[in-house]
Amino acid sequence: MVWQQIYDPFGNMAISTLLAAVPVVVMLAALGFFHIKAHIAAALGLGAALLVSVFGYHMPAVMAGKAALFGGFTGLLPIGWIVLNIIFLQQLCEQNGSFKVLQASLSGITNDRRLQLLLIAFCFGAFFEGAAGFGTPVAVTAGILIGLGFSPLAASGLSLIANTAPVAFGALGTPVITLAKVHGYDLMEVTAMIGRQLPFFSLLVPFWLIWAFAGRKAMWDIWPAILVTGLSFAIPQYLVSNFIGPELVDIIAALVSMASLVLFLRVWQPKTVWTSASLKGREAEGASGQAESTLRYSRAELVRAWTPWIILTVFVFIWGLPPVKEYFNSVFAPKFPMGGLHNQIMRVPPVVPKAVPEAAVYVFNLLSATGTGILLSAIAGALFMHYSLGAIVRTFFRTLWLVRYSLLTIVLMLALGTLTRYSGTDTTLGLAFANTGVLYPFFGTLMGWLGVAMTGSDTASNVLFGGMQKVAAQQLGLAPNLMGAANSSGGVMGKMIDAQSIVVASTATRWVNHEGDILRFVFFHSFALAALVGVLVMLQAYVWPFTSMVTR
Repeated sequence: MVWQQIYDPFGNMAISTLLAAVPVVVMLAALGFFHIKAHIAAALGLGAALLVSVFGYHMPAVMAGKAALFGGFTGLLPIGWIVLNIIFLQQLCEQNGSFKVLQASLSGITNDRRLQLLLIAFCFGAFFEGAAGFGTPVAVTAGILIGLGFSPLAASGLSLIANTAPVAFGALGTPVITLAKVHGYDLMEVTAMIGRQLPFFSLLVPFWLIWAFAGRKAMWDIWPAILVTGLSFAIPQYLVSNFIGPELVDIIAALVSMASLVLFLRVWQPKTVWTSASLKGREAEGASGQAESTLRYSRAELVRAWTPWIILTVFVFIWGLPPVKEYFNSVFAPKFPMGGLHNQIMRVPPVVPKAVPEAAVYVFNLLSATGTGILLSAIAGALFMHYSLGAIVRTFFRTLWLVRYSLLTIVLMLALGTLTRYSGTDTTLGLAFANTGVLYPFFGTLMGWLGVAMTGSDTASNVLFGGMQKVAAQQLGLAPNLMGAANSSGGVMGKMIDAQSIVVASTATRWVNHEGDILRFVFFHSFALAALVGVLVMLQAYVWPFTSMVTR
Protein backbone atom coordinates (compact mmCIF):
# COMPACT_ATOMS: atom_id res chain seq x y z
CA MET A 1 0.00 0.00 0.00
CA VAL A 2 1.39 3.40 -1.02
CA TRP A 3 0.68 6.23 1.40
CA GLN A 4 0.82 9.91 0.42
CA GLN A 5 2.14 12.38 2.95
CA ILE A 6 -0.33 14.96 4.22
CA TYR A 7 1.16 18.28 5.24
CA ASP A 8 -2.01 20.01 6.49
CA PRO A 9 -4.20 17.24 7.93
CA PHE A 10 -6.56 19.70 9.67
CA GLY A 11 -7.03 22.07 6.75
CA ASN A 12 -5.56 24.79 8.95
CA MET A 13 -1.79 25.34 8.81
CA ALA A 14 -1.66 26.93 12.24
CA ILE A 15 -3.21 23.88 13.93
CA SER A 16 -1.22 21.43 11.79
CA THR A 17 2.02 23.24 12.57
CA LEU A 18 1.34 23.20 16.30
CA LEU A 19 0.61 19.47 16.14
CA ALA A 20 3.75 18.79 14.08
CA ALA A 21 5.85 20.59 16.69
CA VAL A 22 4.60 18.43 19.59
CA PRO A 23 7.25 15.62 19.39
CA VAL A 24 10.15 18.08 19.24
CA VAL A 25 8.69 20.22 22.03
CA VAL A 26 8.13 17.16 24.21
CA MET A 27 11.71 15.97 23.82
CA LEU A 28 13.34 19.39 24.24
CA ALA A 29 11.13 20.31 27.20
CA ALA A 30 11.85 17.00 28.92
CA LEU A 31 15.56 17.44 28.29
CA GLY A 32 16.00 21.16 28.84
CA PHE A 33 13.38 22.14 31.41
CA PHE A 34 12.33 19.05 33.35
CA HIS A 35 15.87 17.62 33.66
CA ILE A 36 14.75 14.17 32.51
CA LYS A 37 17.52 11.78 31.46
CA ALA A 38 18.33 11.97 27.76
CA HIS A 39 17.28 8.44 26.81
CA ILE A 40 13.95 8.85 28.61
CA ALA A 41 13.38 12.28 27.00
CA ALA A 42 14.12 10.77 23.60
CA ALA A 43 11.71 7.91 24.27
CA LEU A 44 8.98 10.39 25.26
CA GLY A 45 9.58 12.39 22.08
CA LEU A 46 9.46 9.21 20.00
CA GLY A 47 6.21 8.16 21.66
CA ALA A 48 4.70 11.57 20.93
CA ALA A 49 5.89 11.35 17.31
CA LEU A 50 4.23 7.94 16.89
CA LEU A 51 0.93 9.27 18.25
CA VAL A 52 1.02 12.40 16.09
CA SER A 53 2.00 10.46 12.97
CA VAL A 54 -0.65 7.76 13.33
CA PHE A 55 -3.61 9.69 14.76
CA GLY A 56 -2.87 13.21 13.49
CA TYR A 57 -1.31 12.55 10.09
CA HIS A 58 -3.07 9.22 9.41
CA MET A 59 0.17 7.36 8.74
CA PRO A 60 -0.35 3.57 8.92
CA ALA A 61 0.82 2.38 12.34
CA VAL A 62 2.98 -0.43 10.97
CA MET A 63 4.65 2.00 8.57
CA ALA A 64 5.31 4.44 11.42
CA GLY A 65 6.92 1.69 13.49
CA LYS A 66 9.13 0.65 10.60
CA ALA A 67 10.22 4.25 10.01
CA ALA A 68 11.27 4.50 13.67
CA LEU A 69 13.11 1.16 13.44
CA PHE A 70 14.90 2.30 10.28
CA GLY A 71 16.04 5.45 12.06
CA GLY A 72 17.25 3.43 15.04
CA PHE A 73 19.51 1.36 12.80
CA THR A 74 20.90 4.60 11.34
CA GLY A 75 21.63 5.79 14.87
CA LEU A 76 23.79 2.74 15.56
CA LEU A 77 25.68 2.93 12.28
CA PRO A 78 27.22 5.36 11.51
CA ILE A 79 26.63 7.69 14.51
CA GLY A 80 26.83 5.38 17.50
CA TRP A 81 29.73 3.47 15.95
CA ILE A 82 31.77 6.71 15.79
CA VAL A 83 31.02 7.63 19.41
CA LEU A 84 31.85 4.18 20.74
CA ASN A 85 35.21 3.97 19.03
CA ILE A 86 36.32 7.54 19.82
CA ILE A 87 35.65 6.89 23.51
CA PHE A 88 37.47 3.56 23.15
CA LEU A 89 40.59 5.35 21.91
CA GLN A 90 40.28 7.91 24.68
CA GLN A 91 40.03 5.14 27.29
CA LEU A 92 43.15 3.44 25.95
CA CYS A 93 45.12 6.69 26.11
CA GLU A 94 43.90 7.50 29.63
CA GLN A 95 44.68 4.06 31.04
CA ASN A 96 48.37 4.13 30.14
CA GLY A 97 48.88 7.78 31.05
CA SER A 98 49.63 9.06 27.55
CA PHE A 99 46.61 11.35 27.62
CA LYS A 100 48.23 13.36 30.42
CA VAL A 101 51.34 13.79 28.29
CA LEU A 102 49.16 14.91 25.38
CA GLN A 103 47.49 17.50 27.60
CA ALA A 104 50.86 18.77 28.79
CA SER A 105 52.18 19.12 25.24
CA LEU A 106 49.15 21.18 24.23
CA SER A 107 49.72 23.37 27.27
CA GLY A 108 53.30 23.73 26.09
CA ILE A 109 52.08 25.59 23.01
CA THR A 110 50.18 27.99 25.24
CA ASN A 111 48.98 27.97 28.84
CA ASP A 112 46.19 30.40 28.01
CA ARG A 113 42.86 28.58 28.03
CA ARG A 114 41.38 30.90 25.43
CA LEU A 115 44.12 30.11 22.94
CA GLN A 116 43.89 26.38 23.70
CA LEU A 117 40.21 26.64 22.87
CA LEU A 118 40.92 28.28 19.51
CA LEU A 119 43.51 25.68 18.61
CA ILE A 120 41.59 22.59 19.67
CA ALA A 121 37.86 23.34 19.45
CA PHE A 122 37.96 25.53 16.33
CA CYS A 123 41.03 24.54 14.26
CA PHE A 124 41.46 20.88 15.21
CA GLY A 125 37.69 20.35 15.27
CA ALA A 126 37.31 21.85 11.79
CA PHE A 127 39.85 19.38 10.43
CA PHE A 128 37.90 16.43 11.80
CA GLU A 129 34.65 17.94 10.51
CA GLY A 130 36.16 18.22 7.05
CA ALA A 131 37.57 14.70 7.12
CA ALA A 132 34.75 12.78 8.78
CA GLY A 133 31.84 14.84 10.15
CA PHE A 134 28.89 12.99 11.72
CA GLY A 135 29.83 13.76 15.33
CA THR A 136 33.55 13.01 15.08
CA PRO A 137 34.84 16.57 15.74
CA VAL A 138 32.74 17.10 18.87
CA ALA A 139 33.68 13.68 20.24
CA VAL A 140 37.40 14.32 19.72
CA THR A 141 37.63 17.96 20.82
CA ALA A 142 35.32 17.67 23.82
CA GLY A 143 37.33 14.67 25.01
CA ILE A 144 40.62 16.55 24.68
CA LEU A 145 39.25 19.67 26.39
CA ILE A 146 37.92 17.72 29.36
CA GLY A 147 41.35 16.10 29.62
CA LEU A 148 43.02 19.51 29.61
CA GLY A 149 40.97 20.45 32.65
CA PHE A 150 38.05 22.32 31.10
CA SER A 151 34.82 21.94 33.02
CA PRO A 152 32.31 19.48 31.54
CA LEU A 153 29.91 22.25 30.48
CA ALA A 154 32.71 24.30 28.94
CA ALA A 155 34.20 21.32 27.08
CA SER A 156 30.80 20.19 25.79
CA GLY A 157 29.16 23.52 25.00
CA LEU A 158 32.19 25.22 23.49
CA SER A 159 33.01 22.24 21.28
CA LEU A 160 29.46 22.47 19.94
CA ILE A 161 29.71 26.23 19.31
CA ALA A 162 33.05 25.81 17.54
CA ASN A 163 31.69 23.05 15.31
CA THR A 164 29.50 25.33 13.19
CA ALA A 165 31.21 27.23 10.39
CA PRO A 166 32.89 24.09 8.94
CA VAL A 167 29.76 21.89 8.96
CA ALA A 168 28.41 22.74 5.49
CA PHE A 169 31.57 21.30 3.91
CA GLY A 170 31.94 18.45 6.41
CA ALA A 171 32.89 14.89 5.52
CA LEU A 172 34.65 15.98 2.33
CA GLY A 173 31.76 18.14 1.14
CA THR A 174 29.04 15.51 1.61
CA PRO A 175 26.21 17.95 2.59
CA VAL A 176 26.74 20.14 -0.49
CA ILE A 177 27.29 17.23 -2.87
CA THR A 178 24.11 15.59 -1.61
CA LEU A 179 22.12 18.84 -1.95
CA ALA A 180 23.18 19.21 -5.58
CA LYS A 181 22.69 15.55 -6.45
CA VAL A 182 19.27 15.05 -4.88
CA HIS A 183 17.65 18.35 -5.87
CA GLY A 184 19.35 19.25 -9.15
CA TYR A 185 21.42 22.24 -8.04
CA ASP A 186 24.61 23.03 -9.94
CA LEU A 187 27.29 21.70 -7.58
CA MET A 188 29.92 24.37 -8.21
CA GLU A 189 27.42 27.23 -8.12
CA VAL A 190 25.81 26.24 -4.83
CA THR A 191 29.27 25.49 -3.37
CA ALA A 192 30.45 28.97 -4.37
CA MET A 193 27.33 30.52 -2.85
CA ILE A 194 27.91 28.81 0.50
CA GLY A 195 31.49 30.03 0.20
CA ARG A 196 30.15 33.59 0.03
CA GLN A 197 28.09 33.18 3.19
CA LEU A 198 30.07 31.11 5.69
CA PRO A 199 33.42 32.98 5.62
CA PHE A 200 31.74 35.86 7.47
CA PHE A 201 30.89 33.40 10.23
CA SER A 202 34.24 31.66 10.09
CA LEU A 203 35.61 35.05 11.11
CA LEU A 204 32.87 35.72 13.67
CA VAL A 205 32.64 32.32 15.39
CA PRO A 206 36.15 32.38 16.98
CA PHE A 207 35.29 35.75 18.56
CA TRP A 208 31.90 34.40 19.63
CA LEU A 209 33.52 31.26 21.05
CA ILE A 210 35.90 33.15 23.33
CA TRP A 211 33.19 35.61 24.35
CA ALA A 212 30.95 32.68 25.35
CA PHE A 213 33.83 31.19 27.34
CA ALA A 214 35.52 34.12 29.06
CA GLY A 215 33.46 37.25 28.42
CA ARG A 216 33.83 40.35 26.25
CA LYS A 217 36.89 41.88 27.94
CA ALA A 218 38.85 38.62 27.91
CA MET A 219 37.93 38.19 24.25
CA TRP A 220 39.32 41.61 23.30
CA ASP A 221 42.51 40.90 25.21
CA ILE A 222 43.43 38.28 22.60
CA TRP A 223 41.78 39.79 19.53
CA PRO A 224 44.96 39.54 17.39
CA ALA A 225 45.09 35.75 17.83
CA ILE A 226 41.35 35.40 17.21
CA LEU A 227 41.62 37.52 14.08
CA VAL A 228 44.50 35.43 12.75
CA THR A 229 42.54 32.22 13.46
CA GLY A 230 39.35 33.43 11.79
CA LEU A 231 40.91 35.14 8.78
CA SER A 232 43.26 32.24 8.04
CA PHE A 233 40.22 29.95 7.99
CA ALA A 234 37.77 32.24 6.20
CA ILE A 235 40.03 33.20 3.28
CA PRO A 236 40.94 29.62 2.25
CA GLN A 237 37.30 28.64 2.80
CA TYR A 238 36.20 31.29 0.29
CA LEU A 239 38.94 30.57 -2.24
CA VAL A 240 38.64 26.78 -2.23
CA SER A 241 34.82 26.79 -2.35
CA ASN A 242 34.65 29.34 -5.17
CA PHE A 243 37.50 28.11 -7.35
CA ILE A 244 38.17 24.43 -6.56
CA GLY A 245 35.13 22.60 -5.14
CA PRO A 246 33.52 21.39 -1.91
CA GLU A 247 35.59 18.33 -1.02
CA LEU A 248 38.69 19.86 0.58
CA VAL A 249 37.33 23.19 1.82
CA ASP A 250 37.45 22.41 5.54
CA ILE A 251 40.63 20.37 5.51
CA ILE A 252 42.66 23.04 3.72
CA ALA A 253 41.14 25.88 5.75
CA ALA A 254 41.67 24.04 9.05
CA LEU A 255 45.32 23.21 8.32
CA VAL A 256 46.04 26.80 7.25
CA SER A 257 44.30 28.18 10.33
CA MET A 258 46.05 25.79 12.71
CA ALA A 259 49.48 26.52 11.25
CA SER A 260 48.83 30.27 11.22
CA LEU A 261 47.80 30.33 14.87
CA VAL A 262 50.74 28.22 16.05
CA LEU A 263 53.21 30.38 14.11
CA PHE A 264 51.58 33.58 15.35
CA LEU A 265 51.89 32.42 18.96
CA ARG A 266 55.65 32.18 18.50
CA VAL A 267 55.84 35.94 18.09
CA TRP A 268 52.85 37.07 20.16
CA GLN A 269 51.45 36.13 23.56
CA PRO A 270 48.69 37.82 25.59
CA LYS A 271 49.72 40.15 28.39
CA THR A 272 47.60 38.22 30.87
CA VAL A 273 47.36 34.42 30.81
CA TRP A 274 43.81 33.14 31.31
CA THR A 275 44.10 30.06 33.53
CA SER A 276 40.47 29.34 34.47
CA ALA A 277 39.03 26.35 32.64
CA SER A 278 35.42 27.04 33.64
CA LEU A 279 32.91 29.23 31.89
CA LYS A 280 33.01 32.79 33.19
CA GLY A 281 30.72 33.16 36.17
CA ARG A 282 30.55 29.38 36.68
CA GLU A 283 33.84 28.70 38.44
CA ALA A 284 32.08 26.30 40.81
CA GLU A 285 31.57 23.77 38.04
CA GLY A 286 34.61 21.78 39.09
CA ALA A 287 37.20 22.14 36.35
CA SER A 288 40.18 19.97 37.12
CA GLY A 289 42.84 22.64 36.77
CA GLN A 290 45.91 23.20 34.64
CA ALA A 291 47.61 20.40 32.79
CA GLU A 292 51.12 19.44 33.79
CA SER A 293 54.17 21.16 32.38
CA THR A 294 55.89 19.61 29.36
CA LEU A 295 59.27 20.07 31.05
CA ARG A 296 59.00 16.73 32.84
CA TYR A 297 58.51 14.78 29.61
CA SER A 298 61.13 13.74 27.07
CA ARG A 299 60.71 14.09 23.31
CA ALA A 300 60.19 10.33 23.05
CA GLU A 301 57.36 10.44 25.60
CA LEU A 302 55.70 13.30 23.72
CA VAL A 303 55.96 11.38 20.44
CA ARG A 304 54.42 8.30 22.06
CA ALA A 305 51.55 10.38 23.44
CA TRP A 306 50.78 12.05 20.11
CA THR A 307 51.19 9.01 17.88
CA PRO A 308 47.73 7.43 18.55
CA TRP A 309 46.06 10.73 17.67
CA ILE A 310 48.19 11.15 14.56
CA ILE A 311 47.20 7.61 13.56
CA LEU A 312 43.55 8.58 14.18
CA THR A 313 43.90 11.66 11.95
CA VAL A 314 45.45 9.62 9.12
CA PHE A 315 42.84 6.85 9.34
CA VAL A 316 39.91 9.28 9.45
CA PHE A 317 41.25 11.18 6.46
CA ILE A 318 41.77 7.98 4.44
CA TRP A 319 38.34 6.62 5.36
CA GLY A 320 36.77 9.88 4.17
CA LEU A 321 38.21 9.66 0.65
CA PRO A 322 35.50 8.76 -1.91
CA PRO A 323 37.65 6.15 -3.76
CA VAL A 324 38.38 4.40 -0.45
CA LYS A 325 34.70 4.37 0.50
CA GLU A 326 33.74 3.09 -2.94
CA TYR A 327 36.30 0.28 -2.71
CA PHE A 328 35.17 -0.84 0.74
CA ASN A 329 31.53 -0.66 -0.32
CA SER A 330 32.32 -2.85 -3.34
CA VAL A 331 33.82 -5.44 -0.96
CA PHE A 332 31.06 -5.42 1.67
CA ALA A 333 28.03 -3.14 1.93
CA PRO A 334 24.84 -5.21 1.83
CA LYS A 335 21.64 -3.24 1.30
CA PHE A 336 18.43 -4.05 3.12
CA PRO A 337 15.27 -2.37 1.77
CA MET A 338 12.85 -1.86 4.64
CA GLY A 339 9.82 -3.90 3.58
CA GLY A 340 6.55 -2.02 3.88
CA LEU A 341 8.39 1.31 3.96
CA HIS A 342 10.79 1.48 1.00
CA ASN A 343 9.11 3.41 -1.85
CA GLN A 344 5.77 3.11 -0.06
CA ILE A 345 5.58 6.77 0.99
CA MET A 346 5.07 9.55 -1.54
CA ARG A 347 6.37 13.08 -1.06
CA VAL A 348 4.01 15.36 -2.92
CA PRO A 349 3.84 19.02 -4.07
CA PRO A 350 4.45 21.73 -2.98
CA VAL A 351 7.45 20.14 -1.30
CA VAL A 352 8.65 18.63 -4.57
CA PRO A 353 7.71 19.54 -8.18
CA LYS A 354 6.03 16.15 -8.65
CA ALA A 355 5.26 13.20 -6.42
CA VAL A 356 8.28 11.03 -5.65
CA PRO A 357 8.60 7.89 -3.50
CA GLU A 358 10.73 7.95 -0.37
CA ALA A 359 13.48 5.32 -0.36
CA ALA A 360 14.18 3.37 2.83
CA VAL A 361 17.22 1.20 2.23
CA TYR A 362 19.56 0.47 5.11
CA VAL A 363 23.13 0.09 3.90
CA PHE A 364 25.26 -1.94 6.29
CA ASN A 365 28.48 -0.27 5.15
CA LEU A 366 30.53 -1.46 8.08
CA LEU A 367 33.88 -1.43 6.23
CA SER A 368 33.55 2.10 4.85
CA ALA A 369 32.01 3.60 8.00
CA THR A 370 34.12 6.30 9.64
CA GLY A 371 33.72 4.52 12.97
CA THR A 372 35.53 1.48 11.56
CA GLY A 373 38.48 3.65 10.59
CA ILE A 374 38.47 5.04 14.13
CA LEU A 375 38.32 1.51 15.60
CA LEU A 376 41.29 0.35 13.52
CA SER A 377 43.24 3.48 14.44
CA ALA A 378 42.48 2.81 18.12
CA ILE A 379 43.73 -0.78 17.81
CA ALA A 380 46.86 0.38 15.96
CA GLY A 381 47.42 3.03 18.63
CA ALA A 382 46.91 0.45 21.39
CA LEU A 383 49.49 -1.88 19.86
CA PHE A 384 51.88 1.05 19.59
CA MET A 385 51.28 1.72 23.30
CA HIS A 386 52.15 -1.96 23.99
CA TYR A 387 48.70 -3.14 24.99
CA SER A 388 48.09 -6.88 24.79
CA LEU A 389 45.25 -8.15 22.63
CA GLY A 390 43.40 -9.27 25.76
CA ALA A 391 43.68 -5.81 27.31
CA ILE A 392 42.43 -4.21 24.08
CA VAL A 393 39.36 -6.46 24.03
CA ARG A 394 38.62 -5.88 27.72
CA THR A 395 38.91 -2.12 27.29
CA PHE A 396 36.58 -2.19 24.29
CA PHE A 397 33.83 -4.01 26.18
CA ARG A 398 34.29 -1.73 29.21
CA THR A 399 33.83 1.22 26.86
CA LEU A 400 30.70 -0.37 25.37
CA TRP A 401 29.24 -0.65 28.87
CA LEU A 402 30.31 2.91 29.67
CA VAL A 403 28.44 4.42 26.70
CA ARG A 404 25.43 2.09 26.68
CA TYR A 405 22.91 4.79 27.62
CA SER A 406 24.43 7.24 25.17
CA LEU A 407 24.07 4.69 22.36
CA LEU A 408 20.47 4.04 23.38
CA THR A 409 19.77 7.78 23.34
CA ILE A 410 21.26 8.18 19.87
CA VAL A 411 19.16 5.28 18.58
CA LEU A 412 15.95 6.77 20.03
CA MET A 413 16.71 10.28 18.75
CA LEU A 414 17.47 9.06 15.24
CA ALA A 415 14.27 7.02 15.36
CA LEU A 416 12.38 10.20 16.26
CA GLY A 417 14.03 12.25 13.52
CA THR A 418 13.47 9.60 10.86
CA LEU A 419 9.82 9.14 11.81
CA THR A 420 9.13 12.88 11.56
CA ARG A 421 10.69 12.84 8.08
CA TYR A 422 8.65 9.91 6.75
CA SER A 423 5.41 11.04 8.38
CA GLY A 424 5.75 14.55 6.91
CA THR A 425 5.49 16.38 10.24
CA ASP A 426 8.87 18.06 9.76
CA THR A 427 7.75 19.16 6.29
CA THR A 428 4.73 20.85 7.85
CA LEU A 429 7.12 22.88 9.99
CA GLY A 430 9.16 23.72 6.89
CA LEU A 431 6.07 24.87 5.00
CA ALA A 432 5.25 27.20 7.87
CA PHE A 433 8.58 28.93 7.19
CA ALA A 434 8.00 28.82 3.44
CA ASN A 435 4.78 30.86 3.73
CA THR A 436 6.54 34.01 4.94
CA GLY A 437 6.62 35.91 1.62
CA VAL A 438 9.15 38.72 1.39
CA LEU A 439 10.77 37.56 4.64
CA TYR A 440 11.39 34.12 3.18
CA PRO A 441 15.20 34.54 2.80
CA PHE A 442 15.37 34.98 6.58
CA PHE A 443 12.91 32.24 7.51
CA GLY A 444 14.15 29.93 4.77
CA THR A 445 17.54 30.10 6.46
CA LEU A 446 15.89 29.19 9.75
CA MET A 447 14.29 26.26 7.94
CA GLY A 448 17.77 24.86 7.41
CA TRP A 449 18.54 25.53 11.08
CA LEU A 450 15.40 23.63 12.08
CA GLY A 451 16.25 20.77 9.73
CA VAL A 452 19.65 20.17 11.32
CA ALA A 453 18.29 20.64 14.83
CA MET A 454 15.74 17.89 14.10
CA THR A 455 17.80 15.47 12.03
CA GLY A 456 21.27 16.07 13.48
CA SER A 457 22.81 16.39 10.04
CA ASP A 458 23.32 19.18 7.51
CA THR A 459 23.21 16.48 4.84
CA ALA A 460 19.83 15.23 6.05
CA SER A 461 18.47 18.77 6.28
CA ASN A 462 19.55 19.43 2.68
CA VAL A 463 17.79 16.25 1.56
CA LEU A 464 14.70 17.19 3.54
CA PHE A 465 14.31 20.86 2.63
CA GLY A 466 16.57 21.44 -0.38
CA GLY A 467 13.78 20.83 -2.87
CA MET A 468 11.35 23.04 -0.97
CA GLN A 469 13.91 25.85 -0.93
CA LYS A 470 14.29 25.62 -4.69
CA VAL A 471 10.55 25.64 -5.38
CA ALA A 472 9.87 28.52 -2.97
CA ALA A 473 12.75 30.59 -4.39
CA GLN A 474 11.47 30.19 -7.94
CA GLN A 475 7.95 31.21 -6.90
CA LEU A 476 9.26 34.33 -5.12
CA GLY A 477 11.70 35.35 -7.85
CA LEU A 478 14.79 34.61 -5.76
CA ALA A 479 17.95 32.87 -6.94
CA PRO A 480 17.48 29.12 -6.20
CA ASN A 481 21.20 28.73 -5.47
CA LEU A 482 20.95 31.45 -2.83
CA MET A 483 18.25 29.61 -0.90
CA GLY A 484 19.81 26.19 -1.41
CA ALA A 485 23.01 27.59 0.07
CA ALA A 486 21.04 29.33 2.85
CA ASN A 487 19.55 25.98 3.85
CA SER A 488 23.02 24.57 4.34
CA SER A 489 24.58 27.71 5.88
CA GLY A 490 21.68 28.23 8.27
CA GLY A 491 21.75 24.54 9.08
CA VAL A 492 25.27 24.66 10.45
CA MET A 493 24.05 26.73 13.40
CA GLY A 494 21.49 24.06 14.25
CA LYS A 495 24.29 21.54 14.70
CA MET A 496 25.02 22.70 18.24
CA ILE A 497 21.47 22.03 19.50
CA ASP A 498 20.66 18.79 17.74
CA ALA A 499 20.14 16.09 20.33
CA GLN A 500 22.56 13.70 18.67
CA SER A 501 25.49 16.15 18.94
CA ILE A 502 24.62 17.00 22.53
CA VAL A 503 24.67 13.31 23.47
CA VAL A 504 28.02 12.88 21.71
CA ALA A 505 29.40 15.83 23.71
CA SER A 506 28.05 14.59 27.04
CA THR A 507 29.46 11.12 26.38
CA ALA A 508 32.91 12.43 25.41
CA THR A 509 33.08 14.51 28.60
CA ARG A 510 31.58 11.79 30.84
CA TRP A 511 28.79 14.21 31.74
CA VAL A 512 25.96 11.83 30.97
CA ASN A 513 22.49 12.90 32.22
CA HIS A 514 23.47 16.58 31.93
CA GLU A 515 22.33 16.93 28.33
CA GLY A 516 19.68 19.44 29.42
CA ASP A 517 22.36 21.70 30.92
CA ILE A 518 24.29 21.63 27.65
CA LEU A 519 21.15 22.36 25.63
CA ARG A 520 20.24 25.36 27.77
CA PHE A 521 23.75 26.76 27.44
CA VAL A 522 24.04 26.48 23.66
CA PHE A 523 20.47 27.29 22.59
CA PHE A 524 20.84 31.07 22.61
CA HIS A 525 24.12 30.90 20.70
CA SER A 526 22.57 28.59 18.12
CA PHE A 527 19.49 30.71 17.45
CA ALA A 528 21.35 34.04 17.50
CA LEU A 529 23.94 32.86 14.98
CA ALA A 530 21.25 31.31 12.77
CA ALA A 531 19.37 34.62 12.81
CA LEU A 532 22.53 36.44 11.76
CA VAL A 533 22.92 34.05 8.82
CA GLY A 534 19.30 34.85 7.95
CA VAL A 535 20.05 38.58 8.00
CA LEU A 536 23.01 38.04 5.66
CA VAL A 537 20.85 36.04 3.25
CA MET A 538 18.22 38.81 3.33
CA LEU A 539 20.93 41.32 2.40
CA GLN A 540 22.14 39.05 -0.40
CA ALA A 541 18.59 38.72 -1.71
CA TYR A 542 17.52 42.37 -1.66
CA VAL A 543 20.47 44.70 -0.94
CA TRP A 544 23.46 42.97 -2.56
CA PRO A 545 21.77 40.79 -5.19
CA PHE A 546 24.98 40.59 -7.21
CA THR A 547 26.42 38.35 -4.46
CA SER A 548 23.72 35.77 -5.18
CA MET A 549 24.74 35.48 -8.82
CA VAL A 550 27.58 33.12 -9.65
CA THR A 551 29.72 33.89 -12.67
CA ARG A 552 32.15 31.18 -13.64
